Amino acid sequence: MTFRALFLGTILGMVFGASSLYLVLKVGLTVSASIPVAVIAVTFFGLAKKLGGKDSSILENSIAQTAGSAGESIAFGLGVTMPAILILGFDLEISRVMLVGVLGGLLGILMMIPMRRTMIVDQHRELKFPEGTACAEVLKAAASDSSRLAAGEALQGESGAANDARRRARLIFGGFAVGLLYKAFNVSLKGWKDAPEVVLGAPLKGGSIGAEVSPELLGVGYIIGPRIALTMAAGGVLSYLLLIPMIKFFGDPLSAVLAPGTMLISEMGPNDVRGAYILYIGAGAVAAGGIIALLRAMPMIWRSLAGGLAGAGKGSKADTTRRTERDIPMKWVVLGCLAIIAVITVSTPLHMNLLGALLILVFGFLFATVSSRLTGEIGSSSNPTSGMAVATLLLTCLIFLAVGWTGGQYYVTALSVGAIVCIASANAGTVSQDLKTGFLVGSTPRLQQYAMLVGSLASALLLGPILLQLNNASTVYVPAAQVAPGLTTDAARLTATARLEGPQAASDSATYKVWQKPDAQGGPEGKYLVAPDGKAVWFVDPGINGTHAKRPDGSEVRKYDAPKAVLVSYIIKGILDQELPWTLVMLGVMIAIVLEMAGVQSLSFAVGVYLPLSATLPIAVGGTLRWLADRRNHKLPQYAGKDEEARQAAGDRSEGVLLASGYIAGGALAGIVIAITAGVMTNFDAAVTQWAEQSNPFFSGPSADLLSLLPYAVIMALLLWVAREEAN
Repeated sequence: MTFRALFLGTILGMVFGASSLYLVLKVGLTVSASIPVAVIAVTFFGLAKKLGGKDSSILENSIAQTAGSAGESIAFGLGVTMPAILILGFDLEISRVMLVGVLGGLLGILMMIPMRRTMIVDQHRELKFPEGTACAEVLKAAASDSSRLAAGEALQGESGAANDARRRARLIFGGFAVGLLYKAFNVSLKGWKDAPEVVLGAPLKGGSIGAEVSPELLGVGYIIGPRIALTMAAGGVLSYLLLIPMIKFFGDPLSAVLAPGTMLISEMGPNDVRGAYILYIGAGAVAAGGIIALLRAMPMIWRSLAGGLAGAGKGSKADTTRRTERDIPMKWVVLGCLAIIAVITVSTPLHMNLLGALLILVFGFLFATVSSRLTGEIGSSSNPTSGMAVATLLLTCLIFLAVGWTGGQYYVTALSVGAIVCIASANAGTVSQDLKTGFLVGSTPRLQQYAMLVGSLASALLLGPILLQLNNASTVYVPAAQVAPGLTTDAARLTATARLEGPQAASDSATYKVWQKPDAQGGPEGKYLVAPDGKAVWFVDPGINGTHAKRPDGSEVRKYDAPKAVLVSYIIKGILDQELPWTLVMLGVMIAIVLEMAGVQSLSFAVGVYLPLSATLPIAVGGTLRWLADRRNHKLPQYAGKDEEARQAAGDRSEGVLLASGYIAGGALAGIVIAITAGVMTNFDAAVTQWAEQSNPFFSGPSADLLSLLPYAVIMALLLWVAREEAN
């Protein structure tokens, strides 16, 4: 473990963690970053050697890969849980978000350490850890001369495998550059329309077809494959080409507002209908799909729990004086866990109590065990971590309900329990996967564990502020008269104050009192800025899960739908408060049940119902490209005689997947930078937008929707071309 390995791995963990956070906020998905991090680390060290630096060993590359893996699991846990705090009517406080990320990440690592010898060593042949094994193969392929000599290999010049590893790294970097430049020209410089859309007339009046032509969503679809990608898009088709036209057909003649909407259906566009009605239907479908997926996985979870607990106390009778058998000493693991639980108990931002801390300890250990074992069986990408968070929240809320803890003050407590357990279980799975990689290449477990602790801490400290900045950059202050005319409250009861932030602060510098409105009576629930006389002046529509995409000056913002966070909030609110538009929620539940009765796993479809079609359609395009590439490649001689599982594994390691990973990282990081800087570059953005609307036919005009597909077709063709394999 060298400083440069730890530093490089930590930086890569932050980069891929940020891109994963962006993805989970947009579409509720992340993709594994282990192999891209390993390939990039090998390449950086190779460049350092050419510039006169020291050659890296396979163990140094392993440390960099281990430290870099932490960001993705932290990002998933934060993105799935913490945005729910906004939906529940609270602010995203930096102290709360960072505490959850840091404590959950460190707890997951420490809880996995006692199980390492059982799961990684004793059950080496039983638990394959498919992604950890694939990552070990990448590290072996790029091994340095010193590592190959240590392994007893005869050197005959540079290995073809090392050249192959460098070629794969160039694909990732190339994809990163393409994604970054494409997103910058598309969104920042208004080179072409970023979300072409066609609104339909009769007989599907109110329906629409749109697609966000972004490289990151194309890459996600390619990596997850055609089945899940097309299932998600099917959910979007149901929403936009069936449910919305149906609501318009039956609702247009109504002369009164139909709750929970706040305007006549005849005056609504497709996005208005979605915000007023479809979101609740989609959330009900996501909640039901998540619970059904959890119930379906219960036998596997139970077996994993039983197997993990049966071996946790036994350990391996290996000689701990051997370097490859040394873990962080158990006394420090126990003291660390107790210290984390103590900090959780006394942390004011978490609204925690002793019962909540005990639930974190119990559920955290149980689901860390389950997550580690499931990762060994099916891989981290297929690990149902969000299902474990759902189970934790259900049980926690039911316990709170049984002891009479209901109402808003316990929302944060229940969410903090679920968030910390979700991050801990996600990180435990990632740790076990990295330790498997280390076991296969001869790493020192103790040093890997230190590297993961450092990487987790750094990623948690960075991702919290990024989450807040993404939300703040897309927050819209809506005039209260527009959404809740005449709304007032008793200002004397309000203590907190706030001012407008971001671009809108220039037009109003007054200080207001903050009112967290808990219900929909007289106007939407949520955060309001109130004048001293009690009159609501501004409704604060958050960037995450908000519904207002335009500021009063007409400038547009990009919202984040965070579908998994909606599921989390609805579970908490539904159990502790029982205040939801249950008719719409139950319609979504029935959609999920009908799909399950038809033999279709409903969760991916339900997420598609909730998300805009513009987000799921490009994912389907990526999945279709993967199908085309695999179909063509599988006809080559090298695939003859291979079963479907072997073909799938080969596809997951293909050059197309590496380029798609670069697309994701480049596009997502560009999206983060553009979103965060939008508030300070309003004049530039306004000037570029004005030019594009007047002079750029790719951005504005009768043919803009079609023309904007041309640059998208270029990156599609590039991905398909790179994915083609040669016969050998």
